Amino acid sequence: MAELETQRLVLRPMVADDVDELLGIFGDPLVMAAFGEAPFEQDQMYSWLERNLAHQRRHGFGLFAACLKGDGRLIGDCGLELMKVADEQVAELGYDFRSDCWNQGYATEAACAVRDYAFTTLQLPRLVSLVRPGNRASARVAEKTGLKKVEQIQRYGQPYLRYEIENTTG
Repeated sequence: MAELETQRLVLRPMVADDVDELLGIFGDPLVMAAFGEAPFEQDQMYSWLERNLAHQRRHGFGLFAACLKGDGRLIGDCGLELMKVADEQVAELGYDFRSDCWNQGYATEAACAVRDYAFTTLQLPRLVSLVRPGNRASARVAEKTGLKKVEQIQRYGQPYLRYEIENTTG
């Protein structure tokens, strides 16, 4: 899996040693409120990370660890996950950042870099983002990345807004 750079971030493949820094994200009640879930415990974080590392091994891409260029601190994740949505295999562009890093443009910066990588390097035909209704900040990131809201769907009994963007680079 490639390493990507933006103006302020290095997006590198996740590794097993990222678990504690990721728990700083997913153990935060403010972050998990966007999912309507309780903060992760250590064992949940290990399971989440192993699932994402397995996806990375299987498909050659996945979620990147988003690290600040200045000090290397892991402040979020951003990347791609293949999933079934409405009986269709799609690549979802997802992002999660520490709450103390919100509203600073990091998620949009990372999402734009991953979108470009998905379209130019991986040649994926389309990306989707699934955003929980009411999560205006995540919806804004999707919109600033060029995705358009196409519908509201149900996934695992939960409502989501489905955003999409087509690959027009080819």
